[in-house]
Amino acid sequence: MRVNTGTGTATVLLVVSALFVPGCGAEPSKGAGTPGTGTASKSSASAGAGSGSGTSAAEFSTVFNTEQKIQAALPDPASMKGWRPKTGNANVVAQPTAPAQCGPDWDCAAVADGSAKFEEVGETVIFHLQAFTDQPTAQDACRKEATQMAKYTKAEVAPLDGATSHAYYRNAGGLDGINVSLCLGTVVGRVTIEGGGSNLDPETAHSMARILIDRVRKAAAAAL
Repeated sequence: MRVNTGTGTATVLLVVSALFVPGCGAEPSKGAGTPGTGTASKSSASAGAGSGSGTSAAEFSTVFNTEQKIQAALPDPASMKGWRPKTGNANVVAQPTAPAQCGPDWDCAAVADGSAKFEEVGETVIFHLQAFTDQPTAQDACRKEATQMAKYTKAEVAPLDGATSHAYYRNAGGLDGINVSLCLGTVVGRVTIEGGGSNLDPETAHSMARILIDRVRKAAAAAL
């Protein structure tokens, strides 16, 4: 998928590079994942205005089609103080699939993807990004993803300013989880928080999602 959120500078990219393992040409990861501005504090959520609406189309027009852009859009250790960085990756698809050939597979047409994983005592947060060639393609992916996730139990995570979002609970592999999915212009983001015995506080999910939104916004505005 939670304060230095600057992007686009050599210093930040060096920090991010230490966390990421590039995988140029790799296919984006498939599947829904497992569930569940700010700082990485668990209690520092600020409620967004509106429900399921935002200004993503106006703010996030950048196409994140390079590893550098994906890395800059994902949270880095400096923006996740109090959490230990574990893994990270950024991939560019060598031969993207045309949207018309994807059917119900929501992330099929992605041109790049990436993830960053952080841990705290008893809890893990994973940030995912799927990047598309334009906003209509990303919006179609958002609709498909929302349809697939509608079968899960809704989580009461406050709306997020600047993004269309929905949240839901899931259980997999003995872990309870909460997911927040975000539609941000040309990218679809997901924040997954999971932990054995965790109370999966919706405020934590909201705070983590705000960090991802801020990172994507600043990476979109940067000259990378």
